[in-house]
Amino acid sequence: MKVVFTQDASAIRDITREKSFLPADMGLTIAEAVYDPNNLEAYYAEIEDADGIITDYVEFRSADIDRLKKCKAISIQATGYNVVDVDYAKERGIAVCAIAEYCTQEVADHAMALMLALQRGITIYHDSVQLKKEWNFAAMSGVERIEGQQIGIVGFGKIGQAVGKRAQAFGMQVVAYDPYISAEAAEKQHVKLVDLDTLLTTSDVISIHMNLTKENTAFFTLDVFKKMVKKPFIINVARGAMIDEKDLVTALDTNLVRGAGLDVLESEYPDMKTCPLVGRPNVILTPHSAFYSKTAEFLSAKITVENLVKCLKGNFKGAARVVNDVGLYI
Repeated sequence: MKVVFTQDASAIRDITREKSFLPADMGLTIAEAVYDPNNLEAYYAEIEDADGIITDYVEFRSADIDRLKKCKAISIQATGYNVVDVDYAKERGIAVCAIAEYCTQEVADHAMALMLALQRGITIYHDSVQLKKEWNFAAMSGVERIEGQQIGIVGFGKIGQAVGKRAQAFGMQVVAYDPYISAEAAEKQHVKLVDLDTLLTTSDVISIHMNLTKENTAFFTLDVFKKMVKKPFIINVARGAMIDEKDLVTALDTNLVRGAGLDVLESEYPDMKTCPLVGRPNVILTPHSAFYSKTAEFLSAKITVENLVKCLKGNFKGAARVVNDVGLYI
């Protein structure tokens, strides 16, 4: 059997660890395929006879899936699975796996770090001291006490719940919007479930933790920002495509929101030279690094490979998370 690791030509990464988790006794052939839009045929030639695919952010849409002649499974090295057309893969009988959990703590910590840095003006003070050589508390104005503020969490799954727990430790009131979570489950976390409009109009901070779907792509538009009465800080450590970036720029320019802490942008590989969010004192950007720790990096590689191997052996139910149900009801 052949396992192919897909790579993006603009972001080649070291996959030595991932390869090390593939069992030698399976007699696997291991290959790499670099996705280059200028040389797609070479890429397709490498993946077409793959039995299994491991990908991170290289997309597999219907046209790409059609080039897979005998693939049994695609394993995504992430918790989100928007990079693969899971419904079409299901039509083709290809299982699509994602990681169930490997970095909840790291992402929740990162969300709070972004929020705290914005609230306390950390980057502004840092630039004042380090670049301007000032020692001036008034370099940052309008700082509000965090205790007593309300944080609205959009998407109250594992990471959203972990953020809520951390926010409560800072004395914040926590509300959440999630149509897939019961009020009873939220109450166990001492969190009140509210409708989206209530969250938008009453929150001092809005933190985004949804999985990206067709329904919530460009979820946060100018019309949504206009509903944010309290001019909140926006935190996004989920997927960038949930925010309409041009509308966020307008919201920042017109003071509809106070600032933004973003670990993700619309593009997985944005051009920092042209990004309109760069250079703003009330915007903190990190390079999709919220997941990162040595522990999370190890688990990411291990679970991704284990998911694929189990599917290749026909043990679909043993995989951590088959998101399109292929093989689960055999």
